[in-house]
Amino acid sequence: MKNLIGLILFLLAVAFLFRVDFIFYIIYVCIGLYVWSRWGIPYRLEKLKVKRLFQDHAFWGDKLEIKLRVENGSFLRIPWLEIYDSVAVQLSATRPINTVIPLPAKETAEFDYEVSTHRRGYYRIGPTRFRTGDLFGLYEEHAVELPAQYLTIYPRITPIERIQISSRLPFGTIISKQQLFEDPARPTGVRDFRSGDSMRQINWKVSAHTQNLMVKTLQPAIYLETMIVLNLFGGDFASWDKHANIEWGIELAASLAAHLHGKRQPVGLASNGTDPLQTDSTHPPEFDPTSGRLINQADSAQTLYSLPPNNGRAHLMKLLERLARIETAEVANFNDWLRTTTLPIGWGGTALVITPQADDQLCQTLHHWVRRGINPILIHTEKSNRFYAVKDRARQLGFVAVEVSAPADLEVAFN
Repeated sequence: MKNLIGLILFLLAVAFLFRVDFIFYIIYVCIGLYVWSRWGIPYRLEKLKVKRLFQDHAFWGDKLEIKLRVENGSFLRIPWLEIYDSVAVQLSATRPINTVIPLPAKETAEFDYEVSTHRRGYYRIGPTRFRTGDLFGLYEEHAVELPAQYLTIYPRITPIERIQISSRLPFGTIISKQQLFEDPARPTGVRDFRSGDSMRQINWKVSAHTQNLMVKTLQPAIYLETMIVLNLFGGDFASWDKHANIEWGIELAASLAAHLHGKRQPVGLASNGTDPLQTDSTHPPEFDPTSGRLINQADSAQTLYSLPPNNGRAHLMKLLERLARIETAEVANFNDWLRTTTLPIGWGGTALVITPQADDQLCQTLHHWVRRGINPILIHTEKSNRFYAVKDRARQLGFVAVEVSAPADLEVAFN
């Protein structure tokens, strides 16, 4: 552009010196190009309207399409517009946007591509960069940027048809084979009065009709106030397939939470893992350029804040969102953490303890929970020859231990 200004000044001096009208015409053209390049391009970029449209939360395996809408809101044509959308390599299912187009005045261009949802996590979509300039290259190119947006992909949920989880609470909404407690909210019929039956159970209307005392029969049921306790201490996972084992533990936690929610039971979450969005790091979040996943920048891992048991779809979505972002930690040893943590469940509640490995110390810790009235169920997620010893030890200490190293083990282990 400096060369163009110098050329205009030179031609202006020559035109005044020799009085050549054609040189004045060239000067007018150069001045027009200068004005066009100096103010026209920024004006068109200022009027450029861009929008990225997509669902910012997705379930594992969903088809997710990202649309980019670019509108030229000015009355001037954009001769060329370069569009580059930044998407992590492992997240992209189809080719992301990287193109150059002309954009007439008051026209709109739309682009779309798909992203893979086969990896749980918290991802960055974008930023998208737009660059343009004049056709002659006289003035420096201008660029604007559409800020990044964020996508949460929930963990994979394995459907669970039926599992048997015991409870110490007398009433609830899940049918139980235990006849010790009956739920007054679930009548199943009537029978003849027997010695020892409570007067409150007499069905007076049916008794008057039959001229014989009849009592209501009730369906036995249990109520599961459940905490899912997830071990994400990195040192407890086998190094030969660490990533797959970590993801399976998180998938198992999500599947159990979804199953209990489907049974209208309150479920909570506690873990010694870390949520990168809840750390005290003062730095802005950073994302791995290849995987697209959020990078944990905390100087020391911080345990995930526990979610107390609750029911309802909103609570389930909050729990799954935590499981989507959670990562392993290296400072909170699982057994030590269990001894110091306080689960937000009362007497009779159930704790589903998901861990890749277990030993006698962990069994002793869970035995203390049994003595406090909590019903722990130890879920071992890695294949191990030592599990049978752990299972026997758990039985001696008053709780159940099962091995669930794959989805096929789910219903076999709990039934």
